[in-house]
Amino acid sequence: MLNRRHLRVKVLQALYAYHQSDQKDVKNHEKQLLQSIDKVYEMYINMLSLIAEVIDYASRDAEERANKHMPTADDLKPNLKILENKFITSLNANKDFNVAVKKYKVEWDFDPELARALFNILKNSDEYKAYLDKTDDTIGTDKDIIKFIFKKVILKSSIAEQVFEDKFIFWPVDKDVLQALIAKTFKNFAYDDPKQNHLAEVTGNWTEDRDFIVDLFNLCIRFDAQYQELINAKTQNWEPDRIAMMDTLLMKMGITEFVNFPSVPVKVTINEYLEIAKEFSTPKSNSFINGILDKILYELKAENKIKKTGRGLIEE
Repeated sequence: MLNRRHLRVKVLQALYAYHQSDQKDVKNHEKQLLQSIDKVYEMYINMLSLIAEVIDYASRDAEERANKHMPTADDLKPNLKILENKFITSLNANKDFNVAVKKYKVEWDFDPELARALFNILKNSDEYKAYLDKTDDTIGTDKDIIKFIFKKVILKSSIAEQVFEDKFIFWPVDKDVLQALIAKTFKNFAYDDPKQNHLAEVTGNWTEDRDFIVDLFNLCIRFDAQYQELINAKTQNWEPDRIAMMDTLLMKMGITEFVNFPSVPVKVTINEYLEIAKEFSTPKSNSFINGILDKILYELKAENKIKKTGRGLIEE
């Protein structure tokens, strides 16, 4: 699921898009930010659907084999136990999953060769053959072959990779989140009764998380000029065009959390943005951002502009 670091990255992406755009309609950009979160869930539903599609291809494969010019005994009587896999039957019976499939208009008919290619990889694997030979199946053991399909068949497929890259612009960034959502789904689907199995939530607490990202985004824009002045005062020896835009945005986000988010510990804020800088900015950004934020934090403390509460006390 999306944790707070992932959510900060989404805000960073939205702020970058806002500052790069000629259209400064904050509400519209806020809407796009929220849509980017929904896109992660859409990607998750697409992946679950693709897993189901790969398994469903077993029936089409069986039909093709039976219609061969000279079918073998195995062709005429294939082992189709995968179609009764407890995880997949529970997923297909899940109301939320079916509603989401309709909402996002998920279908794989546009690329009929994808399911065929993925199923053929599965069919020729030792793991699949062992699964077909197994007789004492449980919801737990049935999930094992689904995990194999997800991790070793789909995620290892360059074709599937390209399909998701084409459909979801932030696939390279959101791929880790997707894996967490699928892992959570495997954990949630622990019962033989489909009604007891639930899809993963996109965040741990969407009500709180939605407020967090909307406030962070809007406050960064509202106080943009003010926080830019703070940064300028601490970077007088730097030419403005030498400071990467991502670095500037990350520092403004950090300052915003210092001043406007009393429940977020200062150390958490600094650590989060330093980690994000490692992935999204230049090699030297980490130490640069750390140095500037430390100076700004010292000044803000002296002016008594940082007021933390609860576990977020500034001394922590």
